[in-house]
Amino acid sequence: MLTIPRSFAILLTATALAGCTSAFTGPVEVTRFVAEDRSALGQGPIVIYFPEELSNQNAKAAFATAIQNELRGLGYTLVRQEGPGIQVATVRTSREPIAAARSRGPVNVGVGAGTGSYGSGVGLGVGIDLGGGKSPPSAVSELSVRISGANGASLWEGRATQAISADSPLADVDASARALSAALFRDFPGGNGETITIPADELQETQ
Repeated sequence: MLTIPRSFAILLTATALAGCTSAFTGPVEVTRFVAEDRSALGQGPIVIYFPEELSNQNAKAAFATAIQNELRGLGYTLVRQEGPGIQVATVRTSREPIAAARSRGPVNVGVGAGTGSYGSGVGLGVGIDLGGGKSPPSAVSELSVRISGANGASLWEGRATQAISADSPLADVDASARALSAALFRDFPGGNGETITIPADELQETQ
């Protein structure tokens, strides 16, 4: 939830002070699941909802703004409250040290049964490039969004993850929010169960 542990904060400072290594900014890996009937997507009113309280209000504002911009670009109309006929975009975001991210158990997601899960085979840690560059990657930034219909049924789910070093340009929360959101909604809604990898330089061009 973008609450950075004290140990990682020390790591950020140490890396920033080093100054002699080049930053690491990995590609963004995106996995998406789409309901069979996608006719309601990309239109009508929608509200953004954070089910988990973010202690970092700047991070919450950054991701809310970035996601709102993407949704508007898709054809949605943003509203402030849930109600009849209004879709809901449920948002979760986090940034964790690499070791902590790798140690988590898989999180099951998907539209309907049998469409996939995040964990072994799909999602975090699969296909994420942790090599290259001179600064080692030190954290994984993550954004997940679920769009539900007015009846509560899941219409679309997506998750974007990116490994970065503490001195990466995308360590900045505003830049990270824009990059992850742009990657997540690229070519929306995408294919059901697909995983794509987007190079970091393509996302930095949008900053």
